[in-house]
Amino acid sequence: MDIKAYIESGILELYVAGALSENENKEVYNLMQQYPEIQQEVSLIESAIMKLSASVAPKSTASFQNIKNKLGLNENDPKVVPFIKPKYNWVTYTGWAASIILGVGLFWTINQNNQLQSNIKVAETQQSFLETQIELSKNSLKEANTLIAVLRDDNITQVPLAGQGNFANTYAKVYWDKNEQRIFLDAQGLPEPPEGKVYQVWSLKLSPLTPTSLGTIDSFITDNNKIFEINNPNESEAFGITLEPAGGSETPTMEQLYTLGVVATS
Repeated sequence: MDIKAYIESGILELYVAGALSENENKEVYNLMQQYPEIQQEVSLIESAIMKLSASVAPKSTASFQNIKNKLGLNENDPKVVPFIKPKYNWVTYTGWAASIILGVGLFWTINQNNQLQSNIKVAETQQSFLETQIELSKNSLKEANTLIAVLRDDNITQVPLAGQGNFANTYAKVYWDKNEQRIFLDAQGLPEPPEGKVYQVWSLKLSPLTPTSLGTIDSFITDNNKIFEINNPNESEAFGITLEPAGGSETPTMEQLYTLGVVATS
């Protein structure tokens, strides 16, 4: 006999609930005497029902233990009168059913609460993303207005930077605002630097040739506009851009000079 399949069939729950015929009760009883596994399962089902019933109807005077006591049975001898069909204990099983319904309702409530919390988190994330996008738009608009003002200012010095040597196809342009001691570098004509390399911008004095670093363009790859605002307090006579190792160099690598432009004298 397949004990596991018999236990999982649900007949033992019906036996405990008193929903079987007399012949079926006798069959279950006989199998309980033969197979300790079946007897143990019946005890577990009874225990589970008693716990559920106690949680919902604790004042009920009827219980499985009372029934056992009246029948003269003890824990070590869980005999059932095979020729008497068990009667329904409606108070107990109503409590059992109510417990199940309560459990299902509680599960549904918890599930709905979790879903609500998830929706709130999604809404908060979307709101945060939207606020970030608005802030970025404001910043972009401010930068655009600043750049337009620079381009229209007659006092701004424009310095084209032409490609050099093996990099003749590259180009850039500097807009020098001397009053604010800054430049706007349009680096759209430069290719994406290889991994581990960065572009470094130089302010140059020509006689004698003296380079001064204006810093590296670390955000070149992530910046879509390729326009960078850089401080420049120097009396520049020319500007150059070289490709350097990440972190920059103290002096320009002339073999990696991409663009160079001389400031026009008036």
